[in-house]
Amino acid sequence: MSTLQEAPQDRIFTVPNILSLARLLGVPLFLWLVLAEADWWALGLLVFAGLSDWLDGKLARALNQTSRLGTVLDPAADRLYILATLVGLTIRDIIPLWLVLVLVAREVSILPIAPIMRRLGYGPTLPVHFIGKAATMCLLYSFPLLLLGDHDGGAATAARVIGWAFAGWGTGLYWWAAVLYWAQTRQLVLAGRGAPPPGAPPETDGPGAGPPAGDQKGAETPR
Repeated sequence: MSTLQEAPQDRIFTVPNILSLARLLGVPLFLWLVLAEADWWALGLLVFAGLSDWLDGKLARALNQTSRLGTVLDPAADRLYILATLVGLTIRDIIPLWLVLVLVAREVSILPIAPIMRRLGYGPTLPVHFIGKAATMCLLYSFPLLLLGDHDGGAATAARVIGWAFAGWGTGLYWWAAVLYWAQTRQLVLAGRGAPPPGAPPETDGPGAGPPAGDQKGAETPR
């Protein structure tokens, strides 16, 4: 393989990354639409964001365009849309302040993971867990429904009830994902403690060397 060929994980200008960037650029516009009470335009933009979120993952796998930048842009766009929606809906008194504090506290709880990962020599983020993705989807479903529920009529009432159901599930899964991320981080920390330091010579048989791994009694089985 030619050394001039760019590694797939280092590529920047890919179709999935362009979609993620477009989703990021829509965040301030979405917040402005919510605050201006242009709810249908805001909902349309949120639908586009949700579709592009699903599409960029599909295209990244189909076109073999996964990248290191994409693993950062995708969750960043999701979190910023959630933050913008929380700010807008809280200002409009559609959701209570306590829900905002619970979701922000979850984000704060996983902030120490990034420096720990860097210290261990990994990337700054862990791979997005399925539970975390499901939580994000629940929250992104709940917010437009709660926005619709701010209007009058039977459809608005139904949207409000379903929206709060999604918000409850999303919040619970969001915190569950945080616990799983910390569990993964703990496993990496324990594995890092057991690894030999960089540059250390490999162990060889000789005087004073321990018995082979298969002959050690009481050796703990890795989990």
